[in-house]
Amino acid sequence: MISVSDDPDKENVSVKIEEYYDVVVIGAGHAGCEAALAAARLGMNTLLFTVSVDSIALMPCNPNIGGTSKGHLVREIDTLGGEMAKNIDKTFTQSKMLNQSKGPAVHSLRAQADKQEYSREMRKTLENTEHLWIKQAEVAEIVEKEGRLTAVRTCSGAEYHCKAAILCSGTYLKARCVYGDVSQYTGPNGLQPANHLSASLLSHGIELMRFKTGTPARVDGRTVDTSKMEEQKGDENIIPFSFTTDSEAIQKEQISCWLTYTNEETHRIIRDNLDRSPLYSGEIQGTGPRYCPSIEDKVVRFADKKRHQLFIEPEGNYTHEMYIGGMSSSLPEDVQYAMIHTVPGLEQAQIVRNAYAIEYDCINPNQLDASLEFKNISGFFSAGQSNGSSGYEEAAAQGLIAGINAVRKIRGQEPLILDRSQAYIGVLIDDLVTKENHEPYRMMTSRAEYRLLLRQDNADLRLTEIGYEVGLISRDRVDYVRNKEKQIEQEKNRLEKATVGGTDKIQDFLARHQSTPLKSGVTLSELLKRPELDYWKLAEIDEARPEYPYEVCEQVNIWIKYEGYIDRQKRQVTQFKKMENKKIPVDLDYEKVNSLRLEAVQKLNQIRPLSIGQASRISGVSPADISVLLVYLEQRNRMKGGAENE
Repeated sequence: MISVSDDPDKENVSVKIEEYYDVVVIGAGHAGCEAALAAARLGMNTLLFTVSVDSIALMPCNPNIGGTSKGHLVREIDTLGGEMAKNIDKTFTQSKMLNQSKGPAVHSLRAQADKQEYSREMRKTLENTEHLWIKQAEVAEIVEKEGRLTAVRTCSGAEYHCKAAILCSGTYLKARCVYGDVSQYTGPNGLQPANHLSASLLSHGIELMRFKTGTPARVDGRTVDTSKMEEQKGDENIIPFSFTTDSEAIQKEQISCWLTYTNEETHRIIRDNLDRSPLYSGEIQGTGPRYCPSIEDKVVRFADKKRHQLFIEPEGNYTHEMYIGGMSSSLPEDVQYAMIHTVPGLEQAQIVRNAYAIEYDCINPNQLDASLEFKNISGFFSAGQSNGSSGYEEAAAQGLIAGINAVRKIRGQEPLILDRSQAYIGVLIDDLVTKENHEPYRMMTSRAEYRLLLRQDNADLRLTEIGYEVGLISRDRVDYVRNKEKQIEQEKNRLEKATVGGTDKIQDFLARHQSTPLKSGVTLSELLKRPELDYWKLAEIDEARPEYPYEVCEQVNIWIKYEGYIDRQKRQVTQFKKMENKKIPVDLDYEKVNSLRLEAVQKLNQIRPLSIGQASRISGVSPADISVLLVYLEQRNRMKGGAENE
């Protein structure tokens, strides 16, 4: 609605703009795109704000999607109804399944992206989604009434009323880019920062932190000598990210990446110029990511290493720009040239974009519930790097959950909360809202206690039903997954019953695969558990084998081979669920719980855990505190039950 003052006595007509939406999303990065799409696809009139329409789904750093543990997140986003997996399947230039020499728990898909195409394709999807509108403007304020968010206000004073809003500001809040003595108040890639919203958040009692990340230089590929580097090709058989993508349709010629290394001369130049690095001079105050350090950090922290890997990655099909993965830096421009020119293959490299560090404001995620809603402002959610996480995939996962829960809040439904035994997304969000995060959070497979159950290959089996219940997955898709589950069970049962004996054919087969000969009959399932054999090799002696899709065969192979380990993790999950099911009343006064240590009382009051399980993961809450809490809750329940009986 546009309200216009038509007072004839006024020379200048004042225009006050007011519009009304169900959901407002602040920021159109990877979190904002998923949040807006989820809300709109669930039927909510949704407005997506961005400081630049041309930077939607921007990849300001690495030109890829997925990777170790991150590929798991992308697959989970897909099975819950998100867009990232579909978008990278449309725009990748190279695809590779990582860690194939290891067990299936850590297999992770990673794809190089055409950065411009990825952004354009996502914008196209947004613009063609019903109920979704895009607005280029900077949100400067949130408007709250009696503890509930009611609107957001832009720098121009325009007011956009809404029933829920989602903060997805990424690295733009009071962003500052730094290299050497150069300091510029800009967002990534020189884009406009969001300078005003931080003050509004602080005025509403929201605690902010200052974090830092960085990006390497980009070089002109025409000045790179790849003959001095090791070629890194994609997989021969390309596996899509989305379970809905036709794998045959995406088999194509891929662009190679290249591997090279720093050397002792590179490290000498860096050490000689550490006093000119903003990281070491004190110019940068923000905390950087431990697991993605700058090259100067690597040289200092790993002084015994004579070289570090560098991956030279093309940024797209229609550009010569190449990304130097592993060489993030904030050193001065002349030092960047000097160190780059010591690297084999980069001796003549011309820099297209200097490396830089970026500082930005983000919130303390302990202020959020597991639904990603602020505890002190009803209807206000937060997702992505604004929550202190790092990475496109972590951001997208949070955005999807925040978008779903904003809609469920409006409809008066219980929020969608995935626990640590259900999904990497559950691990990610639980870590953010429960633990103390003093640096940008990065997802890793080691963070997931039940990672053998949370594989990337079975994300559809784990989460498609939930996506269907939420309303973002079609009936056809959920029926397909249900049929897949039936086929997996049928084949597992068949292999457990089918037997083979020590015939000449079988013994010859075993000998050719360096497998121990049979002394008596065994089931095919027992043979499959041998390390040197797999489901596909057994086809030679499995005469009754039915025809199933590869994805069914893959699940059968994994389930039978790792049955003992899987069963053990299932038992661990059962114990985990017991603790998660011990709910803690939201209004519990921890001050009244005798024998709780002061630190535990403070942390429990801050986090307000939903369950004993979550309480046990809070930093500063000891096992002894949990025992005290369990006794208190048991006594409280008895007293309550006794009072009811009276």
